[in-house]
Amino acid sequence: MNTPTIARVRRTFDQPELPDPADAAARAVVASGLVARVPAGGQVAITVGSRGIAGLPEIVRAVATAVRSVGFHPFVVAAMGSHGGGTAEGQRALLAELGVTERSVGCPVRCEMDTVVLGTNAFGLPIHFDRNAFDADGVILLNRVKPHTSFTGSYESGLLKMLAVGLGKREGAAQVHKLGLPGLIRLLPEVGAFLLKRTPVALGLAIIENAADRVARIVAVEPEEILEVEPALLTEARALMPGLPFPELDVLIVGELGKNYSGTGMDPNVIGRLRVETMRDHPAPVVTRLAVLDVSEESRGNALGIGFADLTTERLVRAIDPTPMRVNSFTSNFLARARVPLALPTDRDVIAACLDTCWRIDPAEAKLALIPNTLELTTLWVTSPLAGEVEAHPGLAFDSDYLPIPFDDQGNIVQEDLFPESLRARRGR
Repeated sequence: MNTPTIARVRRTFDQPELPDPADAAARAVVASGLVARVPAGGQVAITVGSRGIAGLPEIVRAVATAVRSVGFHPFVVAAMGSHGGGTAEGQRALLAELGVTERSVGCPVRCEMDTVVLGTNAFGLPIHFDRNAFDADGVILLNRVKPHTSFTGSYESGLLKMLAVGLGKREGAAQVHKLGLPGLIRLLPEVGAFLLKRTPVALGLAIIENAADRVARIVAVEPEEILEVEPALLTEARALMPGLPFPELDVLIVGELGKNYSGTGMDPNVIGRLRVETMRDHPAPVVTRLAVLDVSEESRGNALGIGFADLTTERLVRAIDPTPMRVNSFTSNFLARARVPLALPTDRDVIAACLDTCWRIDPAEAKLALIPNTLELTTLWVTSPLAGEVEAHPGLAFDSDYLPIPFDDQGNIVQEDLFPESLRARRGR
């Protein structure tokens, strides 16, 4: 099969962006009520998760410096549930890959998995909480607020999730996820409210990012206001979130999946596929045939999310480390996202199979889009049947002629040539 030619499309967003997020975070800490909540000279834990927040090391260092400037002793606590294989060593390695080390942030980094059990939830399951954070004199919940990849509710990914799941470590995360989506939707606010009363939470720092993966706003939220304020922050984040600009695609090719792009490897809010037992997919976009070509280096073999795809490459399958993917899947209780799809030898084979099975008699009529991952969506490549939709969209513009897909001698796409501004390309440099 002759593969179609593709044209580069640029997407622009008119959205807010902070010129100096680290400075904004520091000022938010100093102006908050932290001093009134923590005893003089106290230990303050700053939560850091496993997500690639823009400028994360600089933000964490600025927060630690601000905490120190008002008379306290800061330390970072790993707050990522079961990620990193559910081990202290794995979570420390994940933080280091995000640029968060004791040297980079200027304070101790504690990743022990020990928890204290503070009570039980409405289902009689134990509520776990990180021992290091519990023993601190104050906790700063630092996290990005954004739509969750598995459900819709008043509280999704944000401060309460960091509190109830991230600081619950492996056991706490497992208990919150134990009853699937119905339990998760109910337990996040319930367990979060419980922990706000029984743990030394002294401040929330909510980070809201724009569609270009840059920090749009940092908001200091006092503990007693978190339950009331976070839903509005989630609504703000949802309005800024990027997505595919097309309601329907015959073929979507994703360059690589990864935990650094989404907790589910590929963001369901972007691809439209939820793949959660008993739940329907999102109404849009509708993708007939979806393929993913690689897993990011930062994921360290955790290819969770590969189950969203219909086709993949044999090299991605070879790169899978089953242990972290198994731990992540069993903790979340969403197993379909870890199912390995049909794998073919090369990218050329995968694309040909997508075109051959996307329900088009003539592959030249297929609406095909190629993206680097589900986080970086300012550049995409499309086939000519999408030209009318590109020209009609106010935020899209063609940035090249139609060109052959750049395969190397082995039949694989040179992704760095297609997406020179992507994390993958920057990683190579």
